[in-house]
Amino acid sequence: MTDPLAALRRDPTGLSAAETRLARRIVADPTIVVDLTITDLAVLCETSPATVARFAQTLGFSGYRQFRLELAQALSRESAERERFGLDQDDVLADDAAESVAAKIAYQEMRAIEQTAHGLDAAAIDAVAGLLGSSGSTDIFAVGASALAASDLHLKLARIGMTAWHAPDVHFALVQAAQRRPGDVAVGISHGGTTREVIEPLALARDGGAATIAITNAPESPITRHADWVLLTKARESPFRIGATASRIAQLAVVDIVFTRIVQARTDFARDVLRRTREVIDRHNAPKG
Repeated sequence: MTDPLAALRRDPTGLSAAETRLARRIVADPTIVVDLTITDLAVLCETSPATVARFAQTLGFSGYRQFRLELAQALSRESAERERFGLDQDDVLADDAAESVAAKIAYQEMRAIEQTAHGLDAAAIDAVAGLLGSSGSTDIFAVGASALAASDLHLKLARIGMTAWHAPDVHFALVQAAQRRPGDVAVGISHGGTTREVIEPLALARDGGAATIAITNAPESPITRHADWVLLTKARESPFRIGATASRIAQLAVVDIVFTRIVQARTDFARDVLRRTREVIDRHNAPKG
């Protein structure tokens, strides 16, 4: 089921001027959908009931009635979660105390993981895990904050004996991408889906015949046009960039889920390799105490 709050906050592209105006008004105060009929909402937003219905369908609902019901339930759940964290609202403000900042960041990260896990396509997860588990070589393209998730995936694949590469340098990425062939896999990780340093090598790898995967928060972004499979995160941005943290948490959750599915399919082999690599690292570490 589509999460209406996540769908609204993702700022879907391809909207008409009237739908864009409607989206901005609802994002500013989602409770108006709960309080108003489709006709009243159309009047408030200076549009027509048909536009409101079409907007609801664009977000993934059968119509305004379902959108209204799902949004009411989502607002109720979100209110309960904020109450659990002792929050009236979840955006960090300039005058917030340290305790409030800590609570808001914890709340945003929890929501990012929860909504991402809830919204993932199970078939896509298994398809991606299958591709990675059988790839001849895997390249992972990401820069900036997303490079942390790329490094995590790189390490995880290496820990079970798989050939994987990641480097944030775009020249290295392009060189690697130019060598990809059928049987290889390329993964691009970009929160906004518009990072050229990620899109260009991903497209190049696909041109060479590699299977391509995108991990992004933006389903209609440029990176998705170069991906055979898309795994969506659902992390909300904020004025103080809590989302920069939440986006990484959501990406790491996707990496963990995919990796677990790979290990499940290669249980005996993966367990043995993980044990051996863990022993090597343990011997390297300084003695405890």
